[in-house]
Amino acid sequence: MITIIDYNSGNIASVCNALKKLGVEFELSSNPDDVANAKKIIFPGVGRASYAMKQLRKSGLIDVIKNSKVPFLGICLGLQLLTDFSEEDETDCLSIIPGNVKKFGEGLRVPEIGWNKVFFSKPSPLFRDIDDGRYFYFVNSYYFDEEEFAVGKTSYGCEFASVVQKDNFYATQFHPEKSGEVGLELLSNFCELC
Repeated sequence: MITIIDYNSGNIASVCNALKKLGVEFELSSNPDDVANAKKIIFPGVGRASYAMKQLRKSGLIDVIKNSKVPFLGICLGLQLLTDFSEEDETDCLSIIPGNVKKFGEGLRVPEIGWNKVFFSKPSPLFRDIDDGRYFYFVNSYYFDEEEFAVGKTSYGCEFASVVQKDNFYATQFHPEKSGEVGLELLSNFCELC
């Protein structure tokens, strides 16, 4: 069963609805024991980095997430929190995927809201049966600036890592649960292949 981490910062309802459409069994939990015993984990996120990290500390989830060995999917803020540091509120994050999160530069509409293309830079099981250059739905003011673990990239004023993968940790800057059929395909690939 998949466990969706509930830490008062996630886009929980949309993720639950997407998994229901896929016929995937899941539970929603903020209990560290539930998360520690999960077969797979989804870590959605909407909101501010500092508040989200505060909620993770309050729930006792930080060490559980850092020590996870099962397939783990971070979404949007859930990607950013896996990094070392976010410029949003000058926040120290989980330091699972090395690198920093930066705010988009001046002259861009921030947040980036809408559909944008994702180009695959390395193979990933997330991409099975998904064509390169497909559109996914983004809502983000910040981006991950490192390339080493990028498996998908997107351009918005600069090129940034929109899909990352390190060991059992996978993450997307976009919202697959809001990206129509292609997003459901990516979620299905995580559930089946990772």
